[in-house]
Amino acid sequence: MEKSALLFVFLTLGTVGLALLIQRQSVPVWQKRGYDRGGYEPATKQTAVNAIAQFAVYALLAAVSACRFAIGNDYWPYRENFKRIFNDGIVSSEFGFNLTVKALFHIFGYDNYLPVFAFFSLLTVLFFVLALRDQSDCFAFSLFLLMANGYYFQSFNTIRYYLALAVALYAMKFVLRREYGKFVLLVLFFATFHKTILFVIPAYLLAYYLARTGLKKWHLIAGGLFLASLIFGQKLYRWVIFRLYPYYENSHFDAAHVSYAGIAKCVGALALCGIVWWTYRKEEGTQTDKENGIVLRFYAVLNLFGIVTFLCGSFIPEVTRIGYYLVISQVFLIPTAIGRMKKGWLREVCKWGCILAFCLYFVLLLKQLYQNDVRILPYMSWIFYYK
Repeated sequence: MEKSALLFVFLTLGTVGLALLIQRQSVPVWQKRGYDRGGYEPATKQTAVNAIAQFAVYALLAAVSACRFAIGNDYWPYRENFKRIFNDGIVSSEFGFNLTVKALFHIFGYDNYLPVFAFFSLLTVLFFVLALRDQSDCFAFSLFLLMANGYYFQSFNTIRYYLALAVALYAMKFVLRREYGKFVLLVLFFATFHKTILFVIPAYLLAYYLARTGLKKWHLIAGGLFLASLIFGQKLYRWVIFRLYPYYENSHFDAAHVSYAGIAKCVGALALCGIVWWTYRKEEGTQTDKENGIVLRFYAVLNLFGIVTFLCGSFIPEVTRIGYYLVISQVFLIPTAIGRMKKGWLREVCKWGCILAFCLYFVLLLKQLYQNDVRILPYMSWIFYYK
């Protein structure tokens, strides 16, 4: 295996190993944490260990991302866009991103692009780690899924989109806590960096509504009509998309693509949920059990939306970008579903089956990162290559 690929393997193993020191949060995701209520949880040895381990994970991930150099198929195009932005040229990026780039160029100097990439790396990784800290039932398992699925490594490319994806992952907690104002304001702010994040406002709110109410007949009818519109109304959808992203029309992005891997992961995640509901459906008695069930159903509905997107949305340019907003919830869904199972052979089979499946996916992903249209591997750092 090539050396820089080994770096990614050891980074994954090292950060997940550190994350194993972190114990699960005492407050469920659907409740506010202590400091959110105006107070602070008492300091213990474990809280100190949690804080140190979380910071170490963040520092390692942020350092590798921020120190990258000349990798990714859009690294040099981004550099050229930075210069156009500073000179008030025409670019396709949103004004929040443009203002940030201008400010960083004023601080660090014209065409000093390394601090710009580093800034967005630090911010993206921060939202990823904060999301896992606040929402995951098992920080280490969720971190493993984040790494093995490639969300962290692919953030070395398309920096605006992966910042938006990290923010969307973090913003899920506000939906689950019914803090809709915070959720909408956060999404609206980062829509000034990548407007596709606006998609999560209706998607997440609808998923939470269905998770709380359950499916009714009129929901199924409405869903059927929506599926029909995706099949027979593609021209209308494409017209709307190309008004928002005119440079996608007839470009190399405008190609039909079905993500079979994405569909397979969604089906597997929903199958895992099915096992939980079939085996333990009669045990939701307390309010806590009911709220935890809503959280699991929320993630499951997002994955159901993901299947629909991947199957019926192939006409959408870069459809995986829409799909990732939905299926990234698997980093929470899988640990939550397995955590709800009673200790026994079924739980161990599900847990280790998921780990082995995603280890295999990670190996295949490493090979994909060498492709010319990705070029994240071989990894290079400005510490050694930049002159």
